[in-house]
Amino acid sequence: MHTRGKNELMRSIWFRYILLAALLLLPDLGLSQAPGHSETLTVKGYPGKVPVIEVHGKSYVEIEALARLTKGSITFRANQIILTLPASASNAETAEENPAAKPGFSRAFLRAGIEEMMAIREWRAAIADAIQNNFPVMDAWVTRYRRAAENKLALASTEVVTDSDRSGDSLLGNEFNNMEKLSDKYLALHNSRTYISPDSVDNDRLNQQILDCADGLAALAVGSQFQDVSACH
Repeated sequence: MHTRGKNELMRSIWFRYILLAALLLLPDLGLSQAPGHSETLTVKGYPGKVPVIEVHGKSYVEIEALARLTKGSITFRANQIILTLPASASNAETAEENPAAKPGFSRAFLRAGIEEMMAIREWRAAIADAIQNNFPVMDAWVTRYRRAAENKLALASTEVVTDSDRSGDSLLGNEFNNMEKLSDKYLALHNSRTYISPDSVDNDRLNQQILDCADGLAALAVGSQFQDVSACH
């Protein structure tokens, strides 16, 4: 076999192993020794174990076996191996048993809430652009924006798990209601053929409240912790 081929083979073999010393920097990893001096690696929260080999006084474990044990994933990039470990099974089980006890927003609700705020933002922007450019506020396209926001709000409500989710869902509902009032106001003005100044939305207190509420909700999303936002009431 050519020297280059041998080197590539050796690299492919050793790339399947990772230094156990590095793994021991991660929490909940441990070594056990079975009869016959055969060591194994266990990960707290995951059933099973993987064998450990010793070479020149250093311990190694097969990275593929570790990934299978922890239900992790392996990604190969050039000369790098990236091992992605999920949350421990014990932590996942605790969260599943009592998800409402978790502080802050749940990930699913946070994602749904952000989608709802994007739908409201698009709705408000469509109204504002129409007014500022003297375009008619038509019921047909206003209804599409309203329904999109309604659907996103309903989805967010189904993702409520924690107390923070519940409180955040209430603020989202208030923001939707205020946006609906703003939309109905300018739709009614158009239908009654009332003149609407291009700067009406900019000077509208309800519009400013909607913007302030959106800013407050965005800050909550970044912090992932609930705090009341007065502009959303």
